[in-house]
Amino acid sequence: MNGVFVAVVGASGVGKDSLINFARDHLADQVAVVRRVVTRASDDGSEDHDSMTPDGFAAAEQRGEFALSWEAHGLKYGLPITLDDDLTAGRVVIANLSRAALPRVLARYPAALVVEVTAAPEIIARRLAGRGREDSEEIRRRMARGAGFRLPPSTVQIDNSGVLDEAGERFVGLLRDLLRQPA
Repeated sequence: MNGVFVAVVGASGVGKDSLINFARDHLADQVAVVRRVVTRASDDGSEDHDSMTPDGFAAAEQRGEFALSWEAHGLKYGLPITLDDDLTAGRVVIANLSRAALPRVLARYPAALVVEVTAAPEIIARRLAGRGREDSEEIRRRMARGAGFRLPPSTVQIDNSGVLDEAGERFVGLLRDLLRQPA
């Protein structure tokens, strides 16, 4: 595979999807953004994703339809196997991933670049409360979950505590650097 897999990770509420969408808007067809499959119905308060029932997800896993799959927060997540076609074609492929899935990501894509999105705790708490999916106890658990994850030393950190344009431009700059690298 000649492309670069970019694994975007970070706590719930740091703005991973916002950064990924910013990059999509600014780099158009230069990058491939992976659309996740989740065992949760799509709604206005969550990422744009494909939904599957738990049984349908398990069947898709058995048929080998996912390049990667994992469980987090009581849900199953999967990345379609078709992302390998984009990597083979030499594209920069971006995916929102759980930090817990990183060992499987790095085993499958050893040259993957990990980008950790961070934000100040009070910003995260406000964002999580604003999306209305979790109660205060669930928000507290989500915020505590980040402790203990070991990230590769090459991980790039992007602070998304401020305005999206600042963090977005940093992410886009990083992706432009990857696009200029020879395959």
